Amino acid sequence: MDKVSINNPAIFFEEEDIPFEEDILRNPFSVKCWLRYIEHKKNSPIKLNLIYERALKELPGSYKLWYNYLKLRQKQVHGHLLTDPCFEEANNAFERSLAWMHKMPRIWLDYCQFLMSQGLVTLTRRMFDRALRALPITQHHRIWKPYLEFVRLHRDLPETAVRVYRRYLMLMPEDAEEFISYLVSIDRLDEATVRLAGIINNEKFVSKEGKSKHQLWNELCELISKNPDKIKSLKVEPIIRQGIKRYPDQTGQLWNSLAGYYTRSGQFEKARDIYEEAIQTVVTVRDFSQVFEAYSDFEEKLVQCFYKEGEMTDEDDLKFDFHITRYEHLMDRQALLLNSVLLRQNPHSVTEWLNRVALFEGKPREVINTFIEAVQSIDPKLAIGKLWTLWVAFAKFYENADQLEDARIVFEKATNVNFKHVDDLAYVWCEWAEMEIRHNCFDEAMKLIRRAVTPPKRKVDYHDNTEAVQMRVYKSLKVWSVYADLEESYGTFQSCKSVYDRIIDLGIATPQIVLNYAAFLEDHNYFEEAFKAYEKGIHLFKWPNVFDVWNTYLVKFVERYSGKKLERIRDLFEHCLKDCPPDFAKPIYLMYAKHEEEHGLPRAAMEIYKRATKAIRPDEAHEMYNIYIKRAAELFGITYTRDIYQEAIESLQDDHARQMCISFAEMERMLGEIDRARGIYVYCSQICDPRVTKNFWDTWLEFERKHGNEDTMREMMRIKRSVQALFNTQVNFMSAQMLSAQAAKQAHQDELEDKDEMKKLEERARELAAEAEQDAVKSSRAVSFVRSQNTDEELKDLTRTNNPEEINIGEDDDEDETVEEVNIEKRPVPVGVFHGLVGDEDD
Repeated sequence: MDKVSINNPAIFFEEEDIPFEEDILRNPFSVKCWLRYIEHKKNSPIKLNLIYERALKELPGSYKLWYNYLKLRQKQVHGHLLTDPCFEEANNAFERSLAWMHKMPRIWLDYCQFLMSQGLVTLTRRMFDRALRALPITQHHRIWKPYLEFVRLHRDLPETAVRVYRRYLMLMPEDAEEFISYLVSIDRLDEATVRLAGIINNEKFVSKEGKSKHQLWNELCELISKNPDKIKSLKVEPIIRQGIKRYPDQTGQLWNSLAGYYTRSGQFEKARDIYEEAIQTVVTVRDFSQVFEAYSDFEEKLVQCFYKEGEMTDEDDLKFDFHITRYEHLMDRQALLLNSVLLRQNPHSVTEWLNRVALFEGKPREVINTFIEAVQSIDPKLAIGKLWTLWVAFAKFYENADQLEDARIVFEKATNVNFKHVDDLAYVWCEWAEMEIRHNCFDEAMKLIRRAVTPPKRKVDYHDNTEAVQMRVYKSLKVWSVYADLEESYGTFQSCKSVYDRIIDLGIATPQIVLNYAAFLEDHNYFEEAFKAYEKGIHLFKWPNVFDVWNTYLVKFVERYSGKKLERIRDLFEHCLKDCPPDFAKPIYLMYAKHEEEHGLPRAAMEIYKRATKAIRPDEAHEMYNIYIKRAAELFGITYTRDIYQEAIESLQDDHARQMCISFAEMERMLGEIDRARGIYVYCSQICDPRVTKNFWDTWLEFERKHGNEDTMREMMRIKRSVQALFNTQVNFMSAQMLSAQAAKQAHQDELEDKDEMKKLEERARELAAEAEQDAVKSSRAVSFVRSQNTDEELKDLTRTNNPEEINIGEDDDEDETVEEVNIEKRPVPVGVFHGLVGDEDD
């Protein structure tokens, strides 16, 4: 191909280049023309560089031309040795581009990356610095990221990296954690801790890693405690103590960090002082456990350090024994130290103070000091537990040591304490009196109780919590009970009676107090006074609290005046039963009826039993009816109980009424009233579902076997089927209701089908109900039962009128209910069979 030279004899052009050359001659400042020319010569790298140089000479401010030219230069040096001159030419190209493109961060970044690939550390660092100086501050973040990656790559130059990071933090202080992590990685812990302390103290600092101030504190404490020889710029102890105050939930861990700092520094005595201070100041069991475990490990390791295998000198033995003693002393104090923690946590806990006293068992001086500290520390209004037990234990300590006067002094001080509740002060008075009794000081005990129950000068409400307990203790039942016991044991009759009267007058008596008072009067043969005491108790209390008083009163009165003061006893019973609730009425009625049976009128007793069946709980009525029937039968004969049976059957629930019917029928059978017994069975059958009450139907069947005939047996089977149909109708009705509820929830398109099903169910239910009504009508008609007093002729007439053909046995009898087990033959009944019933009804 021919080559042509234009203007410059050293530059030769191919024939295909002439149109592009002419184009750039016409438009030398058009970037598009140069780009078209460059695209045309992209397969000639040497000539391409020349074209780029010519274009940049004409357009030195074109970013597109410079960027493409520099990319081309970097691509051309790829695969060459670093000593190749082409690298220097590429670097010169970058330098020349920066004369015009110094505000373009992309050019700077590419140049720095290119220098980093050449391994020119110093030149790269200087180039990053030039970029930061040349670019505006708003674009510095694009330079700092690769700059920091560059300095982190060269760990052999930590000083350079540290200085670069310091400059970076002036612009981006929120990235201090990254700098701290780098300092820790290069083992510059002193500056790392200083920086970490700085961001902890900076209230505006927000961790980019999401760490809280608490986590940063833990990191700082871990660094300074594990590296005491490398931390020179910080005062460790003030920092950790500040953390202990700021983060109370991590107190134990921070104390261990401080002690660990001194341990690693070799200052063992200082570490031990820190541990002792920690276990004396922590307020939670968790912190105590952490500190005590670290403390015990510290002492154990010291013991191991001073133990030497083989021969040990006297000095070594002495040091070893000394540390062993320290370790054992620490372990012995564990329970006491833990108790101290619990008391610091809650100094008003009575239980913990008593536990502390128990820990000092055998050390009287420490016990006394503990009691004194306890009663001084506990606020009575804030006390948790029974504060009076602490005072009583204090007094009993002196009592057990035979220091009775000191015990009295303690009790005297306890009576002046403003307890939370009146009962607490009452317990103190009672315990004081019991102590005097134990030492046979009975007069002193009486004086104490009289002091306690002496009323104040002004009227005070017992339930007014604003008043001091000392003003209200005179109404304490506990103190009065002890006073009454003392008077009964060591006082006179009149003094004891006055105490009981005073208790009742104050309105603080309980039913037990009334019973005790009455028993005391009875023991001294003051029976009428005892009955008056019962009357007072009855007026004081209401049901059900008054039940015991009424019960005892009636028993005692009946025992004393049985058969004498009949009207008075009746009045008492009527008065008692007037407002008596059903839960407590049964024993009163039984006692009342028994008294009438023994000393009154039997009919009156029957009336009482009848009243009892209506006045007691429904679940007890069945038992009461049984008693009523039994007593009526014994007093008036069996026939008298018929009305009672009828009344019981009408009023009792179905289960109990069924049992009552069976008993009633059995009684009639024993009397020979077979028809009456059969009528009872017929009546009871209406409440007996054959599927559930099989026992009833078996009993009736057995009855018919012994006393019935074929007609009566068939009638029983018919009744059984009708009753079963009646119960089936009820079940079907319930099923219809369930189907109706389900149909209401279905979709609209299924409603018509559901209505049809409901109609069918309703028609079926009506048919079953109609059949049940017909059966009921049949059962109500007169049945020709066999009577035990009938003559032979009457029985013959009855057998003639009964047409067996009227009953279709094959259609009426069910498959599972056959009469085969009765062994009834299908033939006329002989007259002799009925004749035998007259002679012996059991045959």
